[in-house]
Amino acid sequence: MRLDQGLRRTRGKEPSACTPTGHVPSSSSPPTAAGWSVNAGSRLLADLADATGLTGAFSNALRRLRPRGTGHDPRRVAVDRAVMLADGDEAIGDLALLRDQPAISGTVASTPTAWWVPAATDAPARSALRAARATARETAWMQAAESRAGIPAARAAGRDLPGLVLDLDATLVTCHSEKEQAAATYKHGFGYHPLLCFLDNTGEALVGLLRPGNAGANTAADHITVLDNALAQIPDAHRHGAEILIRADSAGSAKAFLAHIRALRHHGVQTSFSVGHAVTAPVRQAIRALPPQVWHPALEQDGTQRASADVAELTGMVDLAGCPEGTPGRRSGRGWRAATCGRECRPVRDR
Repeated sequence: MRLDQGLRRTRGKEPSACTPTGHVPSSSSPPTAAGWSVNAGSRLLADLADATGLTGAFSNALRRLRPRGTGHDPRRVAVDRAVMLADGDEAIGDLALLRDQPAISGTVASTPTAWWVPAATDAPARSALRAARATARETAWMQAAESRAGIPAARAAGRDLPGLVLDLDATLVTCHSEKEQAAATYKHGFGYHPLLCFLDNTGEALVGLLRPGNAGANTAADHITVLDNALAQIPDAHRHGAEILIRADSAGSAKAFLAHIRALRHHGVQTSFSVGHAVTAPVRQAIRALPPQVWHPALEQDGTQRASADVAELTGMVDLAGCPEGTPGRRSGRGWRAATCGRECRPVRDR
């Protein structure tokens, strides 16, 4: 969604939900030649937070951190930190870039205050912040529906995919010194191993789970937690009214996680999955047994032919005991990488 679209007021919203905090100067006046800044666009993110009601909702979630109403507003600290990260900065000290431009960013908290707010945010407050983000996202999606065709479709093999596509994946964050929960990683590094979920349709980061560096890659409980929190971020009309495809690499092939995805159908969420699968000896044997005439050229995401790769059906040739009923197998990618999918199975091999 474009930022200028997000700044429009939503019909039917209470005015208080979209009222700016007053700590940020107005952006309605065009800047003078001497007032241009390379960070002016980041100001629109703060305006978007105000327009969608996110800033006001953050105020309710963090109200008890400011019992006497004195000091810097925690909601503005939360928004400024988000703007800082979206602007490409990485450390809390980088808030100085916003702080040094009061004409654009208004009053920005000091570095010690910016440290204190997240440190004082406990589990109930984090839950309230997640609910605030979900409410603001619903407002933004309503704006998108009013201004254009709505949420765009995700694409694969040059075609639009129906419904929503959620991508779960873990990443490694390197730490160069001892930090809380930092640990050795499976790639012989040191740091964190967070698990993230993105909405492929829009590129939105729905949820992230901070984990120590030695956290397991295929921990079913972590995948279930991230998925459930991600689904809670999707507005009800889409969560219960659209098909939802969950994609993951082989770390998402834990049978408990797949069973959870299938069980969501009993709660009115039309979920399916496409996840990686370990290449065992039986899988390798089944692929090698396929005759040449069943292979077809594989396609890239944009629909162009993939170099040196073919695709073929493998359903019924691999034992997937323990997976949810009706789960066929899919082989994808280069080399001997394999995957299972809740809809169909198609192995891919290098030519």
